[in-house]
Amino acid sequence: MKVNPEMKVLAKQLISREVLKTKSLYDAFIANDRKDFVPIMYQEYAYENMPLSIGFGQTISQPYTVAFMLELLQPKLGDEILDIGFGSGWTTGILAKTVGNEGSVFAVEIIPEVYKFGKVNLEKYNYPNIELFLGSWLDLPERKFDCILASAATHNYIVDILIKKLKVGGRLVIPVKNTSGQSIRLVIKNDEFDIQEQNHPGFIFVPLV
Repeated sequence: MKVNPEMKVLAKQLISREVLKTKSLYDAFIANDRKDFVPIMYQEYAYENMPLSIGFGQTISQPYTVAFMLELLQPKLGDEILDIGFGSGWTTGILAKTVGNEGSVFAVEIIPEVYKFGKVNLEKYNYPNIELFLGSWLDLPERKFDCILASAATHNYIVDILIKKLKVGGRLVIPVKNTSGQSIRLVIKNDEFDIQEQNHPGFIFVPLV
């Protein structure tokens, strides 16, 4: 698929802000044209660094935030990834491109109308390594992942549940509510009893439902 020059311009802006750093993520970022994941009425703003509504109280996150979270997640070729609240499908597409056919992305969305919107968007790309699930991530079959990404804010007890779904060496990136607002939390599962955490404040997300 031909790369839209406007996506390259957007990516270079994120590189200049030192938020998009990894070559594989850059390649995946420009290969998934954001305009393909934005509602028609907002497509003139698709290459702006801003969140955009996709309806039903949900948004497609601003590109800066997506790049920041994916750099924390560090997805690699062959990884198995859980994408919670896939919404527009944009991050799911980026992840699918990054992990390649050797890997897989299991993407979950609980709002039926948003699920349909994201599914239609992703069908434009025909990724063979994506499995979509309509419903709650709590209802998923028992399995563990190399990486878990959530794109909506939740509470600490949800983080604890998700850590159990990580493989040893796995990484979880999730917005978390706290007394001062919200922060993006990176969790690294070094082993079953060694959990490393980092918190990055200054972000705002819709709530996880």
